[in-house]
Amino acid sequence: MTATPQLTMADLVPLLFGHAAFQQLNAACELRLPEFLHERPGSTRDEIAKELELPDRSAAVLLLGTTSLRLTVKRGDGYTNASIVEAAFDDGTWTNLRDIVEFQARIAYAPAAEYTASLRAGENLGLRHFPGETRDLYSRLAGTPGLEELFYKGMNSWSRISNPVLIDGVDYSGVRRILDIGGGGGLNAIALVTAHPHLRVTVLDRPGALEVAEHNIRESGLADRIDTHPADIFDDEYPGGYDCVLFAHQLVIWSPPQNRALLAKALRAVDPAGRVLIFNAFSDDDGAGPLYTGLDGVYFTTLPFESSTIYPWQAYEGWLDECGYAAHRRITVGGWTPHGVVEARPTAVPASG
Repeated sequence: MTATPQLTMADLVPLLFGHAAFQQLNAACELRLPEFLHERPGSTRDEIAKELELPDRSAAVLLLGTTSLRLTVKRGDGYTNASIVEAAFDDGTWTNLRDIVEFQARIAYAPAAEYTASLRAGENLGLRHFPGETRDLYSRLAGTPGLEELFYKGMNSWSRISNPVLIDGVDYSGVRRILDIGGGGGLNAIALVTAHPHLRVTVLDRPGALEVAEHNIRESGLADRIDTHPADIFDDEYPGGYDCVLFAHQLVIWSPPQNRALLAKALRAVDPAGRVLIFNAFSDDDGAGPLYTGLDGVYFTTLPFESSTIYPWQAYEGWLDECGYAAHRRITVGGWTPHGVVEARPTAVPASG
C-alpha cells in the first residue's frame, strides 16, 4: 500500500485561496479567454486585453491568475491554453466544462457559505439563497426564472462527462427494454439508444420533468425508441416488462430508507432474469476520498435535499442485500470523476461452462 504524501505548508495555498482560484477560472470562462486563445494561440497580453475589452491592469491580473493555476501557459510574450484545455476543445467537452463552471458560479457558490451551518443543523440551509418555502433545491429553482434551465444544463453536462461508464462499461447485449427512473431531461436515455441501437428506453418522472424529456427526444429524432411514463418515483408502482431498471444520479439525492424503498420497487418491477443499474459518483469505502467526492459534499450538504450524500460503494451493496437481490458487482472504466455503476441482479447468474 502506497503511503499518502503528508500535507505541507505550500499545500495550504490552494486551500486558503480556493475561492479565489475558482473566481479566476470563472472569470476566464465568462470573458471567453480560452476560446480566444484556442483561435489565437500565442497572443500577447495587449492583444488579449483588446479582445476581452479589459484595462491593461485587469488583463495582467487575470493572466497571472490563469497562468499560476496552469490554465494558460506563457512563452515569451505570448499565451496559450494549457494542453488539457486544448484537448477539451478537440474532444468537444469544453462546452460541458464551461457549463459546469457557470453552474458552480450561479447556483452552488453562494450557498456553499452555509456549509458549516448546514453541518451543525443537519439541514440544507443553502436553500435560503433561493426564494420559496419548500425544502428542496429543485422546486425552488422552478420558481426562479432562468435558473432551472441553467441547473439542467449543468446536470446534462456532468452526465456527458461521466457517461462513458454507463454507456461503454455495461454489457447491454442481453438487454432490450430499460426503465429510466427519474430520468429528467432524457439525456441518458438518448445516449443509451444512440450507442446501442437495439435498446428501447422509457423515462419515468414527474409530468413537469417529462416535458423537457419529450422535447429533447423529439429533437433527437428518437421518439420511436424512447417513450415516457408520468409517475412519482416513490408513490407509484413501476410498470413491468423491463429487463433493466436504471437509477442515474438518483440515489445520491435520497436518504438510506428512501433508497432501500426505491431499490425494493425496482426489484418488483424488473424481469427475474434482468438487472438493476445504479449509476452515479461513489466515495471510497474507507472514507478517505477521492478528493472529488470530499469537495462535492459541500454542494450535497447545502442544497439538494436534507439527506443528499455521495455514498460509498458498500452502502449500495448493503441496501441491495437487504432488499433481496441475489448478486451485484461494481463497474468502473477509469477517468477523472469517481463515477461508476453497481449492477444488481434479482437472481444469481449461472456459472458459465
